[in-house]
Amino acid sequence: MKKLAGIVLLCLVIHQVLAEDVKSPVRLAIIGLDHDAVGDFISRARARQDVQLVGIVESNQALVTTYARLFNLSTNFFYPSLGSLTARTSVQAAAVFTRTCDHRGAVESCAASKIDVLLEKPLAVNLNDALAISAAVKNSGIQIMVDYETSWYSSIATAYRIVHNQHAVGDPRKIIVIAGDQGPKDAGCSDAFLAWLTDPALSGGGALTDFGCYGADLITWFMADQRPQTVLAQSANLKSDVYPRVEDEATILLTYTNAQGIIQASWNLPFSERSLQIYGNTGYVFAPEMDLLRFRLAGTPESELQLQGQSDPGTLTDDISCLVAMVRGQVKPSGPSSLQANLIATEILDAARKSIELRKPIKLPEEQ
Repeated sequence: MKKLAGIVLLCLVIHQVLAEDVKSPVRLAIIGLDHDAVGDFISRARARQDVQLVGIVESNQALVTTYARLFNLSTNFFYPSLGSLTARTSVQAAAVFTRTCDHRGAVESCAASKIDVLLEKPLAVNLNDALAISAAVKNSGIQIMVDYETSWYSSIATAYRIVHNQHAVGDPRKIIVIAGDQGPKDAGCSDAFLAWLTDPALSGGGALTDFGCYGADLITWFMADQRPQTVLAQSANLKSDVYPRVEDEATILLTYTNAQGIIQASWNLPFSERSLQIYGNTGYVFAPEMDLLRFRLAGTPESELQLQGQSDPGTLTDDISCLVAMVRGQVKPSGPSSLQANLIATEILDAARKSIELRKPIKLPEEQ
């Protein structure tokens, strides 16, 4: 009996240790301070109990000084490379806020160290870099999620359930995504962010990349990761004195066998907008705001749903919660955050740039 009691006690101790390990905070690093969104991310991460920020990788001393002062951090908390950080402490996950052109290198470094990744949108500056990121992820076995603001909109999540789970508006026939704002300068972006965001070699383009990625990603998700047959795009530079090197307006038309997608990306809107419209053959569903939904079936009046504070139990409603769950093996990256959806979105943006250059529709090659 004593032996049995000892075994039971040992099992209880092991169970308690494992339970504590699951609940221990995820050790998180930040790579890059180039993107202005990093400030909000740092604030939110430091306020949580399920993540522990263990260091920031940044070689630009001006940015290090700025963020050390802003968040009252010691300069010893900053490291010139991921290798110098991992030599000092263990890291389970990294949130990447580098210039878009540096996404590939950041992910490849994380892959070499077996570190899971949250990557600020878009995935990459071009398809070649996107494919290299995909290869690094698959060869190393790490996980990656691409972070879009719209991934956490209750209106868009509800629209997806209406369209796909309930099939309430029939088969999707037209999907329209409008994404944009006043433009990075008028929206108050920092000079450091503005400098690389408006350099096509560093960012991949202007409004077409910055906001077109939202539409390419969401339409791909709603079309169940189908690749469009053709991509036709047109751009404009309405504020050439402000953005002389990149377009500030872009419209992209996607054709599918039985549907059409329209992406409108702009740096010329009066305010920030991320809106979605899905027309099926029996009704429509609109997500004009984060927590607002409009729905109508043929022969019925429109209904409006206010979704503030409404989410299904267990639903992940923010990027950090999803990252923690991913690292702990509780969820796999899916939907608009998935690598597959973002590879297709990058292919769409590449084709759109080519369409603008050649002034004709671009037919996507057959998948190999």
